[in-house]
Parts: sequence; structure tokens; C-alpha cells
Amino acid sequence: MTNTPMTAMTPEVNSVHAPEKSTILVIDDTESYLYLMQSILSDSYHVQLASSGLQGLEIANAFDSPDLILLDILMPTMDGYEVCRQLKANVHTHDIPVIFLTAKSAEDDEKFGLELGAVDYITKPISPAIVLARLRTQLALKAATDFLRDQNSFLAHEVTEHTREVSAIEDVTILAMASLAETRDSDTGNHIQRTQRYVKALAWKLATHPRFSEFLSAQTIGLLFKSVPLHDIGKVGIPDRILLKPGKLTHEEFEIMKTHTTLGRDAIAHAEHMLGCEVAFLKIAKEIAYSHQEKWDGTGYPQGIKGDQIPISARLMALADVYDALINRRTYKEPMSHAEAVNIIVQASGRHFDPDVVDAFMALQDNFQFIAMSFTDSAEDLQMKRNYMAIANM
Repeated sequence: MTNTPMTAMTPEVNSVHAPEKSTILVIDDTESYLYLMQSILSDSYHVQLASSGLQGLEIANAFDSPDLILLDILMPTMDGYEVCRQLKANVHTHDIPVIFLTAKSAEDDEKFGLELGAVDYITKPISPAIVLARLRTQLALKAATDFLRDQNSFLAHEVTEHTREVSAIEDVTILAMASLAETRDSDTGNHIQRTQRYVKALAWKLATHPRFSEFLSAQTIGLLFKSVPLHDIGKVGIPDRILLKPGKLTHEEFEIMKTHTTLGRDAIAHAEHMLGCEVAFLKIAKEIAYSHQEKWDGTGYPQGIKGDQIPISARLMALADVYDALINRRTYKEPMSHAEAVNIIVQASGRHFDPDVVDAFMALQDNFQFIAMSFTDSAEDLQMKRNYMAIANM
């Protein structure tokens, strides 16, 4: 036996090969067997030769990996079993078929080799016809496997891209619809962006709370974030003379204003009906649109439900909506400071708001203030909405 490197047996073997030829790596410490395998294979395949396990691993790990490996077992320093273990443990070489080509003919040896991940086991002395036949079989299987893997990867990529596109279109549509409603409300500015982030912060804070953990999964929190912009979609159906009125609403006007919750829920339900299937985020959007004006003590609207009867999504939205309304200018009021808004929310704990939601808000109040400062209303947005109000009141 000799350990002389055999990777460059002849110029023809290691020259640039035709693309239709598969590459076979032969790892064997016996020089005569390397020459024999080269003579058998070189007419049909591009042949790479390695005279040790270590050298074989280096070739297998090269950028242009072989399509199949013929591997001897009885080699010094690193035997074929160890070479196979390392090939199968490496993500780069894991899928290269390995055929043991060895003098070890015991049934247990073959069983052990196949358990390590080899696809076939050929004993020496070899029959060239059998070696070539088994090579063709394994290369055909590999080609089919590679094709299916590539197809699956392509399809997975296409599905991911399509899902991303659908999600983006969905998000843009939601924001467009919500912005349409807010365009009719003179001073709401970046209310959508702020309330989305308030609700998301509250949801993550409460995700481990015993009263909320079952509902507030990561998936649900994502749906909440997507649904929040539709909370006031029903305001599209409120007449401008009421929606844009700068002063206090009369009792009759307020009763009409209160219908925006029902209008919003019904509009979303109609859209869902037109789709012909249930959509997870629309279920939450309906809850938020319909119930975000309910109060913990039952004095809210439209149903006057209280406590845990109010959906969690609506309870989170209620606090986020009120906080944002307090700290920002509205047609009927000047903005309050953050400290004043915090005080009002704390005073309303157990009456307007779920006490546990208020506790979460208190722990996050610096986050709320940061969100508010990060998404302040631009002068351009406010002027555009005031222009709309002026036209609507002409």
C-alpha cells in the first residue's frame, strides 16, 4: 500500500470535463485500485482520485463537489467508515451518494456501512460491469432527487414570494381603507401608526399574563397589528356635519356617531362574506371595530358589555385609542401632556379600562411616549385634513 497522492493521474482525467459527464471521486489507499477504477470509469465519467481519507474529504468539500463517491474502508489514519461519518455530518457533502468499495465482505460490515449512510456496498475483487451498473443506478437516483429538491426549493421560494406579495397588497389595502376614514377626521394625523404600535406593545407585555396568554400568541399579536388600522373604518359612514363638528355633539348627533362601531363591523363582515371564507385578521378587526368603545364597567357602547365579556383585542385598542386621543389635538380639544394622559388612564382603571391592561400601560408608559414622539403628525398631513374639512363645510 502507498499514500502517494493520486489526484492528478493523467492530464486527461483532471482536465476540464464535458458538462454532461458526472464526477466520481474514488478514495482508496491502494494505487493499483485507483488506476483500475480510473481505467473503468474515465470513458463515461470525470474521475477524481484520492489516496487517503483526509485527501478525499478535502476534494469532496471543494466548491465543485463530486456527484458520487466510491470509498474504500481499510485505509490507515482515517478509515472509510470515519470518512463516511464526516461526509454525512457536513451539510456541504451530506447529499453526495457514497458507495463502499472494499475487501470487507462480512454481512455485519455491509450493514454497518449502510447504517452510516452509504447507498450501496461493493466487495472486492470487483466486476467492472457491476460497478458501472450500480453507478448508473445511484446517479440516476441522485439526479431525480436533485431535481425534486430543486423543484421543491423553487416552489417554496415562489410560495414565499407570492405570500409576501399577497400580504403586502393586503397591508396596503388595509392602510388605504383606514386612511380614507381618517382623511375625513381633521386632526388624527398618524393615529393609525401610533395605535398599531401601542397595541402591539401592550400585547407583548401581557403575552405571559395568565389572563391573556392563551389568546396573545405571536401569531395573534401579528394579526392585532394588522387589524388595528380598521378600528374606525365605520366613520366613513358618519355624516361630515357630525364627524367634523368642532363643538360638542348633541345627544342625537352622538347617537349617530356611536353607530360607527356597528358600521365598521358590518363593513368588515360584508367584505369577509364577499371573500367567501373566514380570514383570521378580519375576525379580530371586527372585534376591534365593534367593541373598542366598550368600557370595563359596562357603560360603553354599542352593547354595554363589561369586564371579560369585552374581547381582549378591543380592551387593548380602547386604552391605545384613548391615550392617543388625549395627547393629540382634536377639533373639540387641545392636546394634553403625557403625564396628564397617564393620570386620566390610571383614574379610569376598573371603570373604563381593564385594570391589568392599565398595569401593563404603566410599565410601558415610556414606550408609549417614545412611539408618540416617533410618529408625530406632520404639518402637511394636518393641513391636508383641515383643507378637506373646510371643503366639506362649504
